[in-house]
Parts: sequence; structure tokens; C-alpha cells
Amino acid sequence: MAAASSLPGVSIREATQRKLRRFSELRGKPVAAGEFWDIVAITAADKKQELAYKQQLSEKLKKKELPLGVRYHVFVDPAGAKIGNGGSTLCSLQSLEKLYGDKWNSFTILLIHSGGYSQRLPNASALGKIFTALPFGNPIYQMLELKLAMYIDFPSHMKPGILVTCADDIELYSIGESEFIRFDKPGFTALAHPSSLTVGTTHGVFVLEHFNCSLCRDLEYRCCHRFLHKPSIEKMHQFDAVCRTRNFSQQDFAEGDNPFFKLDTEYVYTDSLFYMDHKSAKKLLAFYEKIGTLNCEIDAYGDFLQALGPGATVEYTRNTSNVTKEESELVDMRQRIFHLLKGTSLNVVVLNNSRFYHIGTTEEYLFHFTSDSSLKSELGLQSIAFSIFPAIPECPSNRSCIIQSILDSRCSVAPGSVVEYARLGPDVSIGENCIISGSFIITAVLPAYCFVCSLSLKMSGHLKYSTMAFGVKDNLKKTVKTLSDIKLLQFFGVCFLSCLDMWNLNVTEELFSGNKTGLSLWNARIFPLCSSLSDSVTTSLKMLNAVQNKSTFSLNSYKLLSIEEMLVYKDVEDMITYREQLFLEITLNRKQSDLETS
Repeated sequence: MAAASSLPGVSIREATQRKLRRFSELRGKPVAAGEFWDIVAITAADKKQELAYKQQLSEKLKKKELPLGVRYHVFVDPAGAKIGNGGSTLCSLQSLEKLYGDKWNSFTILLIHSGGYSQRLPNASALGKIFTALPFGNPIYQMLELKLAMYIDFPSHMKPGILVTCADDIELYSIGESEFIRFDKPGFTALAHPSSLTVGTTHGVFVLEHFNCSLCRDLEYRCCHRFLHKPSIEKMHQFDAVCRTRNFSQQDFAEGDNPFFKLDTEYVYTDSLFYMDHKSAKKLLAFYEKIGTLNCEIDAYGDFLQALGPGATVEYTRNTSNVTKEESELVDMRQRIFHLLKGTSLNVVVLNNSRFYHIGTTEEYLFHFTSDSSLKSELGLQSIAFSIFPAIPECPSNRSCIIQSILDSRCSVAPGSVVEYARLGPDVSIGENCIISGSFIITAVLPAYCFVCSLSLKMSGHLKYSTMAFGVKDNLKKTVKTLSDIKLLQFFGVCFLSCLDMWNLNVTEELFSGNKTGLSLWNARIFPLCSSLSDSVTTSLKMLNAVQNKSTFSLNSYKLLSIEEMLVYKDVEDMITYREQLFLEITLNRKQSDLETS
């Protein structure tokens, strides 16, 4: 095995680019048996999301953006209570059994969890986290293609089973040129990345069996004694999860979610994706079919992996501190899963020269796409990706990022902002650290830190538009229980109650959509419904400007929707058509430019 590289950033970039080239060769071509995944499955939270995902997959296959001859599926969670990604995993196993019977026991399967509504990165809410655009490639890569590219070496070194991953994270790594990550052991196998103890408090942490080797290698196969889910630093020490550096280069723990380490420092190994062999998958399926219906949220990481390894104990099943909603059945269900999986081995593939990145929040999204992050260098992210754009002056360390958009030569975009799938007119000025998605802006001055995202809607058979606009730092997930408490919510940094006054809106139950058990910016009916995309943007920006300038803009005459309702009425087909129009226009413009310069 190769010792850990002395230039990890360079080796990771080279390894990443090799995988991207290999995937590019497979796009739009039939794959040979064993060369790629037999099945790629994406989970969806509800029927509406399932349909959106199927439409986008169909479009990608039609345009030959994915390898062909692969079975692509979308598996939807059952209606009713939220079941978490663990519950989604169980449902997916059942769907595989219904579709393929005993045949799937010979398949290599990639299962990508993409249910949920991306409330912390709402430009991914309508079309899904797994279809988030990335600033490179032609056609533009989305998270789905990146996942498939980064895991390109896995299927041919894997026994039949299921690789479980999430839609909003990225794992990059480098190992020796003649080495491959193998998923061929019984039970579960997980990837592990060296991280600071602070990062460990928000991830899963492996307590590894002792390993007598002073030299750190890029790739190590280890056994896990037990798995800790989001432990305190005290618990990491208590259970012997903390390691000290073993002949690492000082650069080996560079950025990603792994902050810069100093020599002689302490670190832990944190989780990302995991594999389960077919026997373990069948055991979980039999369990799910026996219980029938799930009425609580199960975490595929916290509730499956904590049951594994010889050191696993039942105590974690009663710890609900990391649970957003404590259902009465949860502790009982966790204990049943523990006893089902107890004694199953947890093998760990330690990747000492690796990065783990999460792109699930507006803050992470802006940082990785616009600053000089390691990810930008390793993936080859571009400041201008497949766009028509003016000559925007670049700040060396903090640039704007333009993805599949058409910008007039007289508009301006400040550093730190991302513009995707948008048209910006001549009199548009975008402030710093903004996110603009799917919008057509003719004329506007947008303040710094604003979020603007437009959706096509189908209402009573008619095509309509609505644009959500707020601050990138606003917390859409924060809920209050009563109308008298909505003063605790903030819109663009201003008390929400004051904003309603500026918009001439009354505080009533009708102001919020859904079941009214939690009142939030997510389900507040404040965004105007309009007949054109540009009018929709203009109107929503007026309400944003009213708040910024402490002036008034009455919303009384408009039909108003919440973000929650926009997702119910979203017209995926029209949004795909809009993006395709941008694609064709940019392609034509590039051809004309090539002719003029030739």
C-alpha cells in the first residue's frame, strides 16, 4: 500500500479528474456487465417529488447525460409519518424485492437518499438535492453525475449488495494507482475520513480496533469496535475513539469538512457512505415486512451502524438528544433494530488522504462555489460555467459563480454570489453573497445576502410563476407554535411581524399553509403569484426592498403562496423547458463565437 501522499491536494485533484474522465467516457453509452452499477436508485419524500425526479432522469437519459443500460429507479416513501433515511432504506429494499424477486441478490446497487425539501438550500427544494447544479462540465454536471463519477471504481470491486449515500455530500480521495476500495466483506463496510474532534460532534465516529502500524497509508482496512453517532468530545475520549497523528504530512488533513490539522494533534475518523452485503439487506427487509408500517424516523447511520461491531451496547437506543421529533415508538424500534443487527461486523475503509464536503446549506454552497476552497481546486469548479457573461472583474480570493445563465454585458454580479439558470438584463446589479436561481430579472438592484429563486407552477391547468425572496441567512426551518410568537421569526434580519405590517398583511391563521402545528417562513403565505416569470421576480423584489428600506408595499391585491405550497403546484416540465431554452441559446452563441474567431 502507498504511504500517505506528501502532496494530498495534488493527488486528490489528479485522482478526482481521472474519475471524471472515466465517467465522461461512459455518458450516453451502453455499459458492459460489471462495469457500472446494476441499479441506481434515488429516494423521494412523496409522490410529487417522485414524479419530479422521474421527469429529470428521463430527460437526462434522453440527452445521453448518463450511462445507458443501467436500471434507474425512484423509490418514494409511503404516505403518512416521516420515516427518515433509515425508513427510506427499508422501503427501497422492499421495492427492489417487488421489482426483481430473487434476482437482486446478484446486483450491485447504489442507493442515494434525496428525500426531504432542502429547507437550508431552497434553490434545491423544487427539483431535488440530487439535481443541484455544479459549476463545471458541458452539459453542466449535477450532483447525480458527480456521485456516479466519484464512485466509478466501486461496482467492479464490490460483491452484490447496496451502497448507501446522501445526495448533498461529496467524498474525494486518493489511494495508490494500483489500489482499489473493495466492498467484499460480510456485514457492513463504511468509509472513514480523518477529522477534527469538533467535526466529529456532528458526524458518526468510528471506534477502531487497535492497529499496530506507525506509518499512515492512504488506504487501510480496519475493523470497527463500535460506532458513535454525533458524540460529545468527552465521549470520544471515553470510548477510545481519539487518535494521534502517525507520521502524517502536515497537509494530510487539509480543508473539506476536515479543518487544517497541526502535527501531534488529536483526530477522529468520521463517516460518509456505507455498504451492506446482500445477506444484511435481506435481514433488514425481513424485519421491515414483519413490522408492516413505520411510524417514526429511523436514521440509517445512527440506528443501523450503532448496532454493529463487538462493542455495541443498547444504551444509545434511549438517547434521543439528536432526534428532531421524539415519537413514542422510536426507542422500541431502535431496540428491535439493535437486537436484529447485534453481532454483525462493521468493516472500515480508512481513507487517510481524503476530503468530505457537505453542500446542504446556503452558507456551504456559497463558500465552496465562490471562494478558493479545496473543493474548487480538486473538482475543477469554474467561476463561469457554460454561460453567456460580461467581463466581470474578479477578486482573487472571492469570485462570483455563474452556472448556465445569460447575462447582459452591462449587468454586474458582486463577488461571493452564485447565479444559476437565470437571465439578467442590462440594468441588473447583484450584491455580494446572493443566490439567484431560475429567475429572469430585467432591471433591479439586489442587496447583499439576498436569496431569489423562481418556480413555474401549474394551477387549475394554467401556467403561473412565483418567486421566493428572503435573506440567505434566514432560518426557514425555525418554527413557533402560536400567532403571538411569530415576532420571534426573522425575515431578512427584520422581525417578521414588522415585515407583515410593511406588506399590509394581517396576522391570521390563513397566513400560514399546512397543518398549522408549526408556523415558519417555510409555510408563510407571503409570495405573490404572477402570470409571467419576470413579473414574479419584480414583485417579490419589491416586497424585499420594502423590508430593506423600511417602506411599504401592499400585498393585499395578490394571491399569495407559501414555499410549501409552491412545491405542491410546481411545474417541473416547464422548469426543465426553461433550462433547455437557456442551454440551446448558450450553445448557439458559442457556435457563432467559434465561427467568428475561426
